[in-house]
Amino acid sequence: MKMTLRNGRVGLLALAAGLLLAACGQDEAAQQAQQGSTQERPSHPVEVAALSRQDIPLERSYPSLLRSDDEVTLVARVTGTLEKRHFEPGEMVEKGQVLYSIEPDVYQATVSQREADLQSAHAELARAQRDAQRFERLLSQNSVSRQQYDQALADARVAQALVAQAEAALASARIDLNYAEVTAPVSGMISLSQVNIGNLVSNGTELATITPLDPLEVRFQLPQRDAFELRRQLGDQPVGSITAQLQVPGDEDDRLEGRLDFLGSRVDEATSTVQANATFANPDARVLPGQFVRVSLKGLKRFDVLAVPEIAIGQGLMGPQVFVLDEDNVARARPVDLAEVAGAWQVLSGGVEPGERVVVGDLAAIEPGTSIEPLSFDGDTGVIVEAVEQANAWPPGGTAQGEVATDMAPDQADGDGGNA
Repeated sequence: MKMTLRNGRVGLLALAAGLLLAACGQDEAAQQAQQGSTQERPSHPVEVAALSRQDIPLERSYPSLLRSDDEVTLVARVTGTLEKRHFEPGEMVEKGQVLYSIEPDVYQATVSQREADLQSAHAELARAQRDAQRFERLLSQNSVSRQQYDQALADARVAQALVAQAEAALASARIDLNYAEVTAPVSGMISLSQVNIGNLVSNGTELATITPLDPLEVRFQLPQRDAFELRRQLGDQPVGSITAQLQVPGDEDDRLEGRLDFLGSRVDEATSTVQANATFANPDARVLPGQFVRVSLKGLKRFDVLAVPEIAIGQGLMGPQVFVLDEDNVARARPVDLAEVAGAWQVLSGGVEPGERVVVGDLAAIEPGTSIEPLSFDGDTGVIVEAVEQANAWPPGGTAQGEVATDMAPDQADGDGGNA
């Protein structure tokens, strides 16, 4: 009986020792396999850029309202009956073109009367001047009194004043005659007439509106930082050196070209913006005053900033991040502070320093601790974005869902997977 128990204990101890050795062997094999896979993992080739401060061009657009500063409202300057209208509503009129006639015959008759009054005043002046000269000679001969001479001289001066008065009345009549024919002060598109033919109009009666369509002016507000950077960029150059584009509503590809012609010198306290104005040629009347549009300025920059391609920004547990390479070309996640987007570039306001190497290629296969094979980056972000889009396309190779790849074997296309 004792021999049986002792033999059982010995068997149990041997079994436990065997299991322990087997477990140790499995752990050692797993560690060796993990080390071997780590050592055999190749470096991931990806574009890397060394950070340096640079000037980044911005692509900015601003909402604005189209206007025509030369738009005028025609008003009557004389009183009378509206006899004629010399245009059709909605047509283009030229500067100086006659648009309305307000009893011009009546005002022409007034001009003729004032001309006659002026001739009468000149005749009276001539008579008074001759009398004054004659009385002056008679006074020297003591044939008339001093009082008579003074009266003749005063009559000549009154006659001269009447001539000036008649000349002023004639000039006023001619002005009214000119106002009887309402002409276009500017070229542009004329609106509907607000007064019908035959109605009585008076001084101040609105008749129609003329809106010049080419060029058009756009007033908009620049954020104060953009305005400061723009002034810094201009330096000694005129404001007109900055080109602008206006997107035609309803057509993203249709744009009008223009130039900035005003940049304000003060910041609006209520909006923290600076007023600006640009002028655009609009020969085909593709846009009209009163439309809301977006204006973009070309040549606006951010100076001396750190920036990476926008595709280099990833999202980590602590927010936006980039992968920075250490001395061993191993990727390390680095949280960063984002400023603004400038086209395909993301401006960084913190988290990185000049000289550090940042991964700017595809981040899909990169995680902290990944060994990187640095590839040179030539600064063309468009090439990187296109390459990433092709690599991440689904299905691979760009085959659309539901289509059969052209290089697929016939038996695979039939759905049997190539099995007999």
